[in-house]
Amino acid sequence: MDKKEIPLEYGKYYHVFNRGNNAENLFDTEKNYWHFINLYEKYICPVAETYAWVLMRNHFHFLIKIKDERDIGFYKFLNADRSIDPVRFKNEKWQTASERFNLSASAGPDSVKPNDKIKKPNPTLHFSHLFNAYAKYFNIQYQRTGALFERPFQRIEITSEDYFRRLVIYIHKNPQNHGFINDFRAYRWSSYNAIISEKPTRTERQKVISWFDDRSNFIKVHELKSEIELTENIFFE
Repeated sequence: MDKKEIPLEYGKYYHVFNRGNNAENLFDTEKNYWHFINLYEKYICPVAETYAWVLMRNHFHFLIKIKDERDIGFYKFLNADRSIDPVRFKNEKWQTASERFNLSASAGPDSVKPNDKIKKPNPTLHFSHLFNAYAKYFNIQYQRTGALFERPFQRIEITSEDYFRRLVIYIHKNPQNHGFINDFRAYRWSSYNAIISEKPTRTERQKVISWFDDRSNFIKVHELKSEIELTENIFFE
């Protein structure tokens, strides 16, 4: 099996990334970005922790960890596409992403009755559901047809601390490296400012900072001029 097509496994770290089919745009308006974030929270947050992310006009990057099997548990699937219905989560009020700009989820499912149909979540399918749901929305919005994303979506397992740290920096500096903005710190659609701020967020802020020792060092290494040896040519072959 090709490395990019391996299923996402419980408890492992991944760099998940993709771009528009034929390099076409995925996001044309602010509403598009928010809609994708809302769908990400619905489909991905129940099965993965998010450490860093960026949404670019025609591609995106996520650094995630698929939750351990014991943390995901057996959930009842109520949606037609077999995704977890957020109504089943205790204490979780699913505000719009624009109200909190978060990427994560907590809380477990309600108790399952004996006759409830239960199934272990498949993280790989959760990403497929995310992309299919967004593509359906985008196609309707812009009266287009056909595939929106390249297939299969790409993923690389992260197995070293050094790669983890370099990838966090690469993701956050992606908008500047691509010339979208002069200073990556001013880019809105990434996790950088959520991590360095003190505002509530469910992005795994403390875990990420701990990989850089502390917040000051996290900021310092992001501001270094040295190039990160990760390129789009490697990721999008």
